Amino acid sequence: MKKLTCLFALGFLLFNNTLRANEPEKVTSTEEVSETAAKKERIKQVTKDDDYEKFRFGGYGEMVAKFMNYGTNRFYGGVDNSDHRNTIAIPRFVLAFDYKFNSKWILGAEIEFEAGGVGLETELENSENGEYETEMEKGGEVALEQFHITRLIHSAFNIRAGHLIVPMGLTNAHHEPINFFGTSRPEGETTIIPSTWHETGLEFFGSFGKGYARFDYQAMIVAGLNADGFGRDNWVAGGKQGLFEQDNFTSPAYVARLDYKGVSGLRAGVAFYYCNDVTANADKNYKYSSVGRSSVKIYSADAQYKNKYVTARGNIIYGDLENSSKISKVTLSNNSNYYHGAMRNVAKNALCYGLEAGLNLSAFFSQKKCPVIYPYARYEYYKPAGRGRRFCYNGETLSGKQMDGRS
Repeated sequence: MKKLTCLFALGFLLFNNTLRANEPEKVTSTEEVSETAAKKERIKQVTKDDDYEKFRFGGYGEMVAKFMNYGTNRFYGGVDNSDHRNTIAIPRFVLAFDYKFNSKWILGAEIEFEAGGVGLETELENSENGEYETEMEKGGEVALEQFHITRLIHSAFNIRAGHLIVPMGLTNAHHEPINFFGTSRPEGETTIIPSTWHETGLEFFGSFGKGYARFDYQAMIVAGLNADGFGRDNWVAGGKQGLFEQDNFTSPAYVARLDYKGVSGLRAGVAFYYCNDVTANADKNYKYSSVGRSSVKIYSADAQYKNKYVTARGNIIYGDLENSSKISKVTLSNNSNYYHGAMRNVAKNALCYGLEAGLNLSAFFSQKKCPVIYPYARYEYYKPAGRGRRFCYNGETLSGKQMDGRS
């Protein structure tokens, strides 16, 4: 009986396949073919940087060794070669994946393990009346850097929602190690604004134009900066939210960016950030009741040109903070994660700019096994507050007074 059942099932499958094979093929008109090809082309333009069919998994990491000829405080105004310090570390390890549900819906995520991650240890101290003590074993960070769902509609208009990269400056949108020279990210940019800057919100993006007049744009509504994190040393860089399970969305931020891509190898862009009231996003906003509404505006322009022989990049960032002197008078508890010391002194304006260029030596040799080596030069200037200016000298960033001492 079992054999007869199997033979019947096999016969049914063969009969079914025969009927399907004998069905007439559907005739597709020229208009339908053209419409399908046009749709595929539009999707291809939107996802032109994607080279995967369904699922993509990747990541990157960094290991950095530093040999420093200055003490623990390199900005104190002098040069002290007696305290040489050498360090080695893994600044970050990042895992990323993308998944295409179909040609219109894409899920993306990126998790960063910074400085070895985090770790807590609990001990029972019998010598102290059996008290439990919790100690921080690792001072790093595990962060959800990106997590978003994308709806592809048209090459000129698409929507993305979730945890997003804020594309201010040259480094944030292109923060992978292969996108900057040197072992560390540009110091000026990472000093005055958050890096990597990622917030939760909504993004609209797309491309328009053709030929030499091609542009990409982004428009975003995300969680705004928190005034508690503003200080003398890093201007608004410490104001990125994420300390708590929920971000304050009382005063959201609005971000716009436009990139020109009409010339092969050239990417030039401008961006604008605006938050109407950063004090409204403070942990305890009643402390800023005497300050009033305080907006922050950040402008940036950057460009990169790359060909077979040369890679050159440049950027400038300028920011304006309303009521900075009043914000400086608001004192925070010394056990707060935002404590800035007795002299908070937040600047009204901050500025940074930099240039770097590298030469690809392997391009001058016909041998395919020649390694890619880029000798480069970088110049940076930044002024987050009333401190001395910062310059790049022989690969190290020094204050104006230090430059005078070495010249």
